[in-house]
Amino acid sequence: MIETENMSNALIIIDIQNDYFENGANPLKGSYEASLNAAKVLEHFRENHWPVIHIRHISKRPGSTFFLPDTVGSEIHKHVFPLKDEKVVIKHYPNSFRDTELLKLLQERNVTNLTVCGMMTQMCVDATVRAAKDFGFEVTLIADACATKDLTIQNKSITAENVQNSFLAALNYFYAKVVSTNEYLS
Repeated sequence: MIETENMSNALIIIDIQNDYFENGANPLKGSYEASLNAAKVLEHFRENHWPVIHIRHISKRPGSTFFLPDTVGSEIHKHVFPLKDEKVVIKHYPNSFRDTELLKLLQERNVTNLTVCGMMTQMCVDATVRAAKDFGFEVTLIADACATKDLTIQNKSITAENVQNSFLAALNYFYAKVVSTNEYLS
């Protein structure tokens, strides 16, 4: 396990919701495997009685096709489903801190170190990790507990693997320490 100087560490699980899985409205590459790794990290936090905060995106954007209110697709996936005493923060923007209670919750618990996993790497995970660093948190990002999808820009296709690696590489060093699930737990 990667140790923090003080154990004021919290796990933030971002948007591991049904729409990102097979038969969902916006399936990602590797979401199933990423959710299993997130579940391993989640179990570690539960065993140690450390804070866990689940982030759930509910879309309010006109024309949105996924994470719609009151749909099965917007529910948190069964692999990381929250326990009764675990906080769920509802958000409407990629940045989990924007217009939510997340920062206040972390400050009330004297959290200084965040362990982050979730979906999509290039959107909500990226936005949240960068904001967390700007708020002064030390962040560990679990690379293989995140997932994304193929993207297109200027008629060029970018594979999910390249999107994933590019965003993780960009976050590594300054914004976060990027590690695998096994590295984190060993």
